[in-house]
Amino acid sequence: MNLVTHDLIVIGAGPGGYVAAIRAAQLGLNVACVESEAALGGTCLRVGCIPSKALLESSARFVEVRDTLSKHGIQVTGLSLDLAGMMRRKEDIVKGLTNGVAGLFKKNGITRYEGRGCITGPGRITVEGKEDVALAAQHIIIATGSRSAPLPNVEVDGLYVGTSTDALAYDVVPGHLVVIGAGYIGLELGSVWNRLGAKVTVLEYLDRILPGMDSELAAKAQKIFEKQGMTFRLGCRVTGARKKGKGAVVDIDGADPVACDRVLLSVGRVPNTEELGLETMGIETDSRGRIVVDEHFRTSAGGFYAIGDVIPGPMLAHKAEEEGVACVENLVKGYGEVNYNAIPGIVYTHPEIASVGKTEDQLQEEGVPYRKGVFPYLANGRARCIGDTEGFVKMLAHAETDRLLGVHILGTQAGDLVAEAAVALEFDASSEDLARSTHAHPTLAEIMKEAALAVDGRAIHI
Repeated sequence: MNLVTHDLIVIGAGPGGYVAAIRAAQLGLNVACVESEAALGGTCLRVGCIPSKALLESSARFVEVRDTLSKHGIQVTGLSLDLAGMMRRKEDIVKGLTNGVAGLFKKNGITRYEGRGCITGPGRITVEGKEDVALAAQHIIIATGSRSAPLPNVEVDGLYVGTSTDALAYDVVPGHLVVIGAGYIGLELGSVWNRLGAKVTVLEYLDRILPGMDSELAAKAQKIFEKQGMTFRLGCRVTGARKKGKGAVVDIDGADPVACDRVLLSVGRVPNTEELGLETMGIETDSRGRIVVDEHFRTSAGGFYAIGDVIPGPMLAHKAEEEGVACVENLVKGYGEVNYNAIPGIVYTHPEIASVGKTEDQLQEEGVPYRKGVFPYLANGRARCIGDTEGFVKMLAHAETDRLLGVHILGTQAGDLVAEAAVALEFDASSEDLARSTHAHPTLAEIMKEAALAVDGRAIHI
């Protein structure tokens, strides 16, 4: 087996891996990227972020035509759902973007190896695929991402009981879909199928939805989802799920089993760190299988680094991208870091839910003095024109310094509005900084300004 040498090898071509590879090539390194799937882009692009958002957008348009266009004086008759067409649109978007990543690799001179990478020694990996090859590099970045977490006695068959990957490709709208887990993915895909006509029941072990997000935001969101037709059973421990006839059944501790057409298992994700040969170099992992790294993403083995879902922290594509850039810039330029307090999280339901920085729950637990400003969408002119007035912006600032600590948004386009808050946190801005900044009228962004004014008790339009 011939040995091919590069300056840097990246194992995994998801958001973290391909961004790291591109940035390294920009900085002059000879870069290789190893990916087992034929299409580049990782879980996010192929069977995660992008296809789910495509379906969320299509299903939202369907509901808009069905339920709200008449309020705009637009009458529509003969509405019908072409699920196959909706799926084709999703697949076309994914194909276009995966081809785009391949084009970026070509543009930046990155060598792509299709196959499974395995560490074989210091600075060495082998690729098992269409053509087995041995690679060597001074630096190797592990960016192999994550997969859906299993649950004991939940028998995933890919059809009646499946993961998010399966729920992105149903060929019919389930009569009754049971979602196990009320996190980001479960709520997004539950929303898609609820909009398209399925009865959706969400089972959650905790006593709330969206664990880790601001509890006030989550509670208000749950009420909205219930109005949309979704059913929630909280404090509910699922003990098993399996195919039964032409449907499925879910077993619940202390309650009757739930019969349904399909089951979506969505209880989080686990890192893809098995069968990488980590033990060959003694690369340390924690109790959850995540690779232990230092502040420069170095593992316990010299020359090996890790980023994204395989290390601790939120399993988010944009977090992985920032880590990829920071890791590579540390290698080449000697400096690169990620501000983990300024990484937003977004749930792309309707309305959207977005959060960055500390939640009110965290500030209370940590005993941090804070002031809170809240402003509702209902009092915003642009929201009224759009016809989306549910939700609010909550801004949290230090009671003594006024430095922004967290911003939490429930409402239409929350995922776009939160970017302003992320930048403000990155620059240690105060609520006064946002309050004094001119926001165009009429825009949804004015809700941010008014929430900042509300921190000091001087919101204008309420």
